[in-house]
Amino acid sequence: MSSHNFATLRYTALRIGLFVASFAVVWVLAYVHVIPLGLGASNIFWLLLLAVVISAPLSFVLLRKQRDAMAQQIAPRVDRQRARFAASVGQEDGLK
Repeated sequence: MSSHNFATLRYTALRIGLFVASFAVVWVLAYVHVIPLGLGASNIFWLLLLAVVISAPLSFVLLRKQRDAMAQQIAPRVDRQRARFAASVGQEDGLK
């Protein structure tokens, strides 16, 4: 099996891993009071939001190769779906 067969799974796993690592760093920083914990019960939501804000740009830069491989894997499927949709629209227009 080619490495492109699992490109989507690999990218998704790496993206989740990067988020979990970001969350762990943010949690440690909050635990040692480097960053604020939030207000009242908002602690976990604040930490999750901060982890998302940190992991999104990191994944954009660090996972470029995996994202490109995933796009190459998905592109033929998208093209087939577009062709099917165009054919069904053509058939529908022919009925009018």
